[in-house]
Amino acid sequence: MTRFDLVIFDCDGVLIDSEPLGARALAEAVSATGHPMTAKQAEQHFSGSGQDQIRAILTGMGLNADRVLTDAGRRLSDLFTEEVPLIPGIEQLLSDLDARICVASNSGVNRLAESLGRTPLSALFGGHIYSAEHVSNSKPAPDLALHCLARMGTTADRAIFVDDNIHGIGCARAAGVLPIGFVGPSEARPEHGATLRAAGAAHVVTGTDDLRALLCALMRPAPAPVAQSLQTS
Repeated sequence: MTRFDLVIFDCDGVLIDSEPLGARALAEAVSATGHPMTAKQAEQHFSGSGQDQIRAILTGMGLNADRVLTDAGRRLSDLFTEEVPLIPGIEQLLSDLDARICVASNSGVNRLAESLGRTPLSALFGGHIYSAEHVSNSKPAPDLALHCLARMGTTADRAIFVDDNIHGIGCARAAGVLPIGFVGPSEARPEHGATLRAAGAAHVVTGTDDLRALLCALMRPAPAPVAQSLQTS
């Protein structure tokens, strides 16, 4: 019997390689306010930040955060109609994985439908795609991980959570789920793996080949206990 029977996946940066598109959309929205910004600069300013942090940064720039984020969301939706790039190798990994799987994303339901819902990955999850909108508190609160456990009918000690963001690592830890930090191909921060480990990731992997190897090791059946012979006096 394997120790783990559920793998929970974050969406952006783990399943779909959306980080470059998000940076482009945000850069265009900021530039539209009269503050020129490149996609590279947007990555440097906003990569790995939650919505509240992004709002604070935009406000600190003297911008109307709500207006910029609304515009960026509209631009990102347009980009998703052109292409939703997958993390290389993730479709085959999911197809081969001998475990139940689900998605736990801080993205809204509509955003997940526009992005993940347009990919062949969506069908592999069989409807088990959960958003922060399904719970009271988004990552790093434990709510979303606990929601996944309840919907999938398993316990924290039998689940693995793969996320490329410290908020997801915090969510997994708070729920008692094994956290794996994932560093994707578009990650521009050379120290990001160390950041994930410092946040509490039990393991950090780079790319799907490393992730596959780790999951195979973790989900290998436990060896049967060796029976001890009875000693007689």
